[in-house]
This record gives sequence, structure tokens and C-alpha cells, in this order.
Amino acid sequence: MAEEVVKYDESSIRSLDWREHIRLRPGMYIGKLGDGSAMDDGIYILLKEIIDNSIDEYVMGNGRQIEIKVTDSKAFIRDYGRGIPLGKVIECVSQINTGGKYDSNAFKKSVGLNGVGTKAVNALSASFKVQSFRDGKTKIVEFEKGTLIKEHKLQDTIEPNGTAITFIPDDTIFKHYRFISEFFENMLWNYVYLNAGLTIWFNEKKFFSKDGLLDLLKRKTNEEALRYPIIHLKGEDIEVAITHENQYGEEYYSFVNGQHTTQGGTHLNAFREAFARTIREFYKKDFDLADIRASIISAVSIRVQEPVFESQTKTKLGSTNMAPNESQSVKQFILDFLKKSLDDYLHKHPDAADALLRRINQSERERKEMAGIKKLANERAKKANLHNKKLRDCRIHYNEHKDEKKFETTLFITEGDSASGSITKSRNVELQAVFSLRGKPLNSYGLTKKVVYENEEFNLLQHALNIEEGIEDLRYNRIVVATDADVDGMHIRLLLLTFFLQFFPDLAKNGHLYILETPLFRVRNKQKTIYCYNEDEKQKAINTLGSRPEITRFKGLGEISPEEFGLFIGEDMRLQPVLVRHDTPIQKMLEYYMGKNTMDRQAFIIDNLRIEKDTVYEKEIEEEVV
Repeated sequence: MAEEVVKYDESSIRSLDWREHIRLRPGMYIGKLGDGSAMDDGIYILLKEIIDNSIDEYVMGNGRQIEIKVTDSKAFIRDYGRGIPLGKVIECVSQINTGGKYDSNAFKKSVGLNGVGTKAVNALSASFKVQSFRDGKTKIVEFEKGTLIKEHKLQDTIEPNGTAITFIPDDTIFKHYRFISEFFENMLWNYVYLNAGLTIWFNEKKFFSKDGLLDLLKRKTNEEALRYPIIHLKGEDIEVAITHENQYGEEYYSFVNGQHTTQGGTHLNAFREAFARTIREFYKKDFDLADIRASIISAVSIRVQEPVFESQTKTKLGSTNMAPNESQSVKQFILDFLKKSLDDYLHKHPDAADALLRRINQSERERKEMAGIKKLANERAKKANLHNKKLRDCRIHYNEHKDEKKFETTLFITEGDSASGSITKSRNVELQAVFSLRGKPLNSYGLTKKVVYENEEFNLLQHALNIEEGIEDLRYNRIVVATDADVDGMHIRLLLLTFFLQFFPDLAKNGHLYILETPLFRVRNKQKTIYCYNEDEKQKAINTLGSRPEITRFKGLGEISPEEFGLFIGEDMRLQPVLVRHDTPIQKMLEYYMGKNTMDRQAFIIDNLRIEKDTVYEKEIEEEVV
């Protein structure tokens, strides 16, 4: 049979309008879609795009307050800026490359310059309403999925100037989505830190900062663990805050024009280099870069004209110069600032300078002590034939495609041959890998990083993730702990989280760490099968199917067949993100759950088990946990 010839002529060429293109290719405009379980999922980008416009109004001196209300499905944002010009409301929210930000005199150092963000929100929302208040008049326009539904007549108003937008994300695009308030609140805190004096009200909660990045670092650190008081430096178009703690690795919060650049960029690279160079020159000693930066926690914010980002979601700065028509580079600007301001600070605060020197010397001693241990551990990892014994790897890795949101690479960490076997057989071999544990991992609480190299399981896991030198070259975007919904599974989960939070906290802080949720029950009759994740869902399934359906309870992951497992780790995979509250220091949290207070840990495990419990079984649980 001859192959069918695919016709390609003028009739094959199709032009899409702005709305169709955004809805067909949403990833080009907002990155990945997601369901709200990750901080960079699309529903948060929608919120951010609207709020960014309100922030730009504040930066230009218009309005000192923003009101935000978010429910399970609806978002409302009201600012008190100048308001969209009433004759251009429709165009500003529905015509690509239309807006006021092309006039650099009006928005000199704006977050968004391309006139795309609000239009993307409009196109990707089931309903979208914009209302502009301007000079005693107001204009309301309503859309559905980017299509104009109703244009209200111009009316008089006594409301102050500004813009109000209400939208509901389209659930045909953002499937099973949910807003997680911790992600959103963290975004709002960043906004007020970067715009000292701005007040944001979110669901009646007030967000306000008086001292900018100093407040940010106070909230991100444990004051008791700081080696020296936070260094806070401000200049024209730049602000930094710097300190050292006792944690492992480096921790940075970088911003450009108020935008949280989670992937860094030219400004963060310049800051890291400038800080190390300034320290070397101040102490007149050629320290190893790793010793200078070890345990650093820092924030840096700069403002540049017409910034160039490496994606529409603006998570990485690509600009090399402070302004398009100026020769001053971002690198030289930051170097000049730190060379003067940080050097002056250390000369004026000798106690801080001495404490910083002690921290660097301690890092040098620890690095040299670890050198031999790391060498032996690396040799053991090679001998263990990592890719054949512990890790069933995937073909695509995050560190090779981290700027391409379509590659959601995942590593499942599980225990036992049956569970790992089921996931291995049902996974997507392109994007999903499996790491098999052998029994319960070691409780690493209170131990030094030396144990990461001396314990075979931890050493191999570290190599599988490629995080020995930090998470910059992380091989998987999502690290998913997959354990049974019983006491042993909960204990293994806590031990793994202890390992990650103790030695690699950036994995959680940057949204890479998750817990896999799998169904507890299968309810079915001859016509239909329903998988249920809790008692309520089970009861609803029984009522739906009727006629005494067959009910199966999955006691462990190994009891789920590979064919069924494929349903739970695909596009509709349910993940619970591991969230680290920034007002709770990690060490205090670990002490609570993994220290000597076994009664607290016992209560936590029992309360968080997703299982049916009776009095006898509860007593068995208590005995096993203790």
C-alpha cells in the first residue's frame, strides 16, 4: 500500500490571532502550566503578570497600596495608580504589543516591556474583567477566554484612580489547579521588600517592609545562627544584604526591577564575583572562592533600563549593560559598588570583619578535611556502577534543558523492589527516573556533611542528583519521595526529608522537592473504576457506582500494578510540595521532628498518616514509632 502523500500548499498556511496563539501555545507566554503544586506554575505567573503592572505604577510614584483577594479559583487585584487611559482599556488588555511601557520616559525601569503579560492572562482565563478608574470616570470591560463579551458605558465614580482586574483561570487549560497560599505569600513578601513603603493587602493580611532587603534576610535567616549582623548596603539602582550562617551551600535571592530572577543571570554572576574579589582585596589574601562563599546568604537587587530576560517569565537576566545605549556593564557597576561600599563597611565594623574572617577560615579547614573523604566516596560511587544498581535513569535531564519548561524531569525515590519495579515499568523513560532505597535510610539529624560521603545510600543519591557542589547542575527538576501510606513509609519519608533539609535545603527552598500522593482505594464495578485518595472520595465513589461495588485498599505501593501506576505518575500526577516556611529556621524544625522529643514525632506521624485507624491499630502505630 502506497504511503499517503501529505498535501502542503497555500491552504496549509494558517494565521492565528493573538488569542488563538496564546491559547494554543501558552508555554511561550507563561512557561509551564502545572496545577499549582510548584512555585513557577502558570496560575502564579498569571497573578504575577497583573501585579507587576501595579508595582510599576508604584515605582513611578503612583499609589502606595495594592489590594489582592484570591479564592480557590478567582483572583482580584486593585491598585491605586493612574488607571488605564479610558479610551484604550480594550486595546491594553487584548492587543499584543500595545501598552504604555514602550515610552521609557513613563516607565524607565519597568518589569515588563513587551505588552504581553495582561493579554496572556486575558486569553487564558475563563472570565476576565478589567475596570479603570480615572479622573472621576470609570470603564468596565469583560472577556471570556480572550473574547470581548461586554463593553460597559463610561460612568461617573467617586473611587480614586487605579485599575481593578478580576479573573478566573480557564480550567480546560489549567487542569485540577489549586492556589497554594505559601507560594503566593512568598511572592508578595518579595514585592514589599523590593518596594519599601508599599503596602499590599492579601485576603485581609498586611504585607509591608520598612528596610527592604534587610527585612528579607531577617526573615530568611535564623538570627541565633548568624556569624555577624546582616550587612545592608544601598546605592542608586542597587541594594544588597549579606551574611553568613551555619548551613551548607550558598543561598541567593536576586532581583531585577522588582522581578525575582529565580535562575539568576548576569547580575547574580557579577555579584558573586564582585563579593569574592572585594573580600580577597580587603583581607589581602587569595582565599579559595568556595571558602569565601560557603554558607553565604545574600540578596541583591538592581534596576536597569529596558532589561533583557531570557524568557517571557523573566526568571533570568540576560542584559550585559545597565542601559541599551550606555557602555557601563552590569558586571562593572556591581563591582564598583561593592568595592567601595562593602570595603568601607568592613573597615568601619571590625567586629563583623573579624567574624567573617573566622567563617572563611573555618570553611577552609572543613574543605581540606573533606577532600580525602570525598575522593574515596567518589571512587566508591563509580565502583557501585550507579546507573545499573540504584538508579534507573531517564534520557533527558534538567541541567541540560533547565530553560525549556516543557522538560519536567522527575526522580522518584522509593523503597523496596516491588514498589520501584512498578514505577520503573510504568514510568516515562524519557523524563522519569527511579532511585531504589535499601531499607530505611540513616537518621542524619545532627550529623555533619561527612556522613553524606560515608553512607553509601546518601553518597549514591547525591551523585544521582548531581548536587555535590550545589543545585546549579541538578539533573532532575522534581525530586519525588514515593513511600507507602503506613508507619514505615512515613518514617522513611521523614528520614529522607531530614537528609535533604539538613544538607541540601536549596532543593526545598527552590521548589524541587515533593511527596507523591497515590490512591488509597480502588472502587469499581463492571462498567467503571474510580481511584480514591481519601475516605471522602471513597464514599462519593461508592454512592456514584452503587450496587455494592468492589473496594480494594492499597496497603503499599507494591500492591499497585505497573499498569495502574502509570495512571498516577502521568500528566495528572498528584504531588504535595515540600514547603519550608521562611519564618521557621530549618534546624529548629528538624530538632522538633527528628530530635529527642519522640512524643512530638509520634503525634506528627500518626496525625499525618492517610489511613483508616482504629484504637487497636493506633496503639500498634504508637509502639512502632517510639
